[in-house]
Amino acid sequence: MTESIRDGVERESIRSPTYDDGTHRSRAGRGWARKGRVVSSRPENVLIVRPSALGDVCRTVPVLVSLRRAWPDARIDWVVRDSLVSAVAAHPDLTEIVPFPRSRFAGAWRRPAVAGEMLGWARALRRRRYDLVIDCQGLGRSGLITRLTGAPCRVGFRDARELASLAYTRRVAHDPAAHTVDAMLALVAAVGVEPVKDLRLHVSDDDRRWWADRRAEHGPARYAVLAPTARWPSKRWPTDRWRDLAAAMVGGGHERLVIVGGPGEEPQAAGIAPDAMDLVGSITIGRTMAVIAAADVVVAHDSAPLHMAVGFDRPCVGLFGPTDPDIVGPYERPEAVVRPASTASARSYRHRHVDDELMKRITVDDVLARVDAVGADAAPLVREAAS
Repeated sequence: MTESIRDGVERESIRSPTYDDGTHRSRAGRGWARKGRVVSSRPENVLIVRPSALGDVCRTVPVLVSLRRAWPDARIDWVVRDSLVSAVAAHPDLTEIVPFPRSRFAGAWRRPAVAGEMLGWARALRRRRYDLVIDCQGLGRSGLITRLTGAPCRVGFRDARELASLAYTRRVAHDPAAHTVDAMLALVAAVGVEPVKDLRLHVSDDDRRWWADRRAEHGPARYAVLAPTARWPSKRWPTDRWRDLAAAMVGGGHERLVIVGGPGEEPQAAGIAPDAMDLVGSITIGRTMAVIAAADVVVAHDSAPLHMAVGFDRPCVGLFGPTDPDIVGPYERPEAVVRPASTASARSYRHRHVDDELMKRITVDDVLARVDAVGADAAPLVREAAS
């Protein structure tokens, strides 16, 4: 990959499209696909805007793949939050990542120096002169980034939140019942690109070697991954049930358990499996991906490790309560979902009064049964009633 834009540094210039009179003209006010103006409808420079969150970034990969299949010679960049870059940095279909330093820019209006950095970042983004920008997030921040590019064709959801739709030149109807992946693929279909349902993720050679060396230190045993953490309390399965699940899985034949989670989530995983390899908060996103890529089975909340497991085609089990797996669950993996039969009381998982009441309806036996069902290569579990 070429060097990403930082500190307002300008990259090499990109030629304007050729119009039907053979001249090169300014893009101002002209779309790359506007009928009767541009000879070729193939954009030369494309940008995907999906800065966060980690799980959403992972499941936006089909947009990248679809665009690359349609336009193999195009430059295809991606705006990603700087802390999440390694989630997609190794993907072969990506030309370049444009890191978005969200934490650095937060509250920039109170700090003139940072405001100047943000302005430089925006100017550098605009100088890239993208032909087509697709906002896959549909929030105020992503809409603003999309608008700042100045691209002649800017695509997003018609019902995007926080007035983001005002940034688009092409607004696409959004089916609220559609899975997130299908909704984003509708955006590429709207510009004449055939959707490709390819969620494969890729790990860097350095991260893969790190995990191979780490495994060798402990003996190259088969292992299951547990991801018992989640940002929102309403998505969390009780810690004591994770503890019972871990004990049952080890007693049922899994050679080793590996526990993963992000920085600051260590208390959520404390004491779940004393003999497990606990990597919570101690490894990068890239290394977490390397761990998941070689797992026998992954058990997780509605969180990024679950979508990573889908991206690496690993057997997985996702625990869902207030969020709808038909919309945000493991893509085309209904057999991987464990959710209470009744979710009539479900409200937004972000609501401050929502607790883990729905997650408490999931029993250890429910999860063990699903682990057996999806883990064709995993050791059979010995059933014991959960206390």
